[in-house]
Amino acid sequence: MDPFTVLTGIAAPLLRANIDTDLIIPKQFLKTLVRSGLGQHLFSEVRYDAEGRERPDFILNQAPFRAASILLAGPNFGCGSSREHAPWALKDFGIRAILAPSFADIFYTNCIANGLLPVALPMAAIETLASVKGPLTVDLPAQQVRGGGHSFAFELEPAQKAVLLEGLDEIKRTEANLADIAAYEARRRVEAPWLEIRVP
Repeated sequence: MDPFTVLTGIAAPLLRANIDTDLIIPKQFLKTLVRSGLGQHLFSEVRYDAEGRERPDFILNQAPFRAASILLAGPNFGCGSSREHAPWALKDFGIRAILAPSFADIFYTNCIANGLLPVALPMAAIETLASVKGPLTVDLPAQQVRGGGHSFAFELEPAQKAVLLEGLDEIKRTEANLADIAAYEARRRVEAPWLEIRVP
């Protein structure tokens, strides 16, 4: 997982409320366990027409938002089912930060686990940032979003911040404690040998 520190990039405004995970990545694309390749299907039901042609009025089909790395959204982003493919698709498209007034809990956790930064800001701040001409900067160490002379602070739990700054997924976090795990297993074998499972 790539570390997240300071991101400066184009912000695409998609200021709808209740954007659910089925809209982010429709169910027919959930058959894969591979994280790459899902970006082309991001928002496919509103991004493409019935023949698979791009809809010119959809924000991610317009310049300069095709290259967006920041998404501005309305409240309750990521609601619906808990599919982890939703943050996979966003990240594969190139999105690294999502700014919205609120997020569905499971989606929020899945974003952190996959190296995306979900930033909760008031809707008024989101609308102000959407009016900025030019790039925005999302500064995780300082916990600020800046752009167009505006600056907004955001909150993030210290443990979640550390995961993103260090780029540690769940496996890497476990591996960081292998010495402690081995010491515990050795102590347990001495203190409670009857718990050992021995395979003949």
